[in-house]
Amino acid sequence: MDFLQLLSCACIIFTVGMFTTGFNLGWLYYGLLKGDGTVISVNIIGAFLQTLYIITYCHYTKDKRQVFSQTLAMMSVLCVGWVYFTVVIPSGEAQLSQLGLACSVFTISMYLSPLADLLDIVRTKSVERLSFSLTVATFFTSTSWTLYGLQLRDYYIMVPNTPGIFTSIIRFFLFWWFGAVIPIKPSYKLIQI
Repeated sequence: MDFLQLLSCACIIFTVGMFTTGFNLGWLYYGLLKGDGTVISVNIIGAFLQTLYIITYCHYTKDKRQVFSQTLAMMSVLCVGWVYFTVVIPSGEAQLSQLGLACSVFTISMYLSPLADLLDIVRTKSVERLSFSLTVATFFTSTSWTLYGLQLRDYYIMVPNTPGIFTSIIRFFLFWWFGAVIPIKPSYKLIQI
C-alpha cells in the first residue's frame, strides 16, 4: 500500500468519525466533479449518516413543526447552492474552482468555530466547554486531509484543513495548561426533545 492509499484510508476513517458533527454536500459534489473516489465515498457515507441523524431527531422531537421548518430551510439552501453550481457556473475548471472555494470557506469556519469560546475559556480557566474526543478526532481528520491534499497538490483540500491542525493544537494546549484530564462524565446537558 503506497502513501497516497494510506492517506486515503485515513481520510475516510477519521472523517466518517467526525460526521456526527455535520457534513457538507458541497464536498461530495466537488469529489464527483473531480472524480476523486476518496472524497466521494467519505461524503456519501457522511450524507447517509446525517440523513439518519435528521430522521431520528425528527422522529423523537416534541416540536416537529419547528424541526420540519428548519429542515426544509436547510434543504432549500442546499437546492439553491446546487442550482448555482450546476446551472449558473459553466462546467469545467471555473465550476470546480468556485465550488472548491465555497467548500473551503465552510470547512475553515467549521475548524475555527471552537475558538469562539477561547476568551471565556481563558477567563474562567476551564476547558469544560471543549470536547477532548472531538479535539483528537479533529486533529487526525484535518491532518490526514491536509496530507492527502498535499499529495494530490489540491489546495482546495489541503488549505482549508490546515486550520483544523492548528486549532486542535491550541485546544490540546488548553487542556494541558488548565490541567484538565479527560472527563469521564460529560459536562454538558442533554437537549430535551
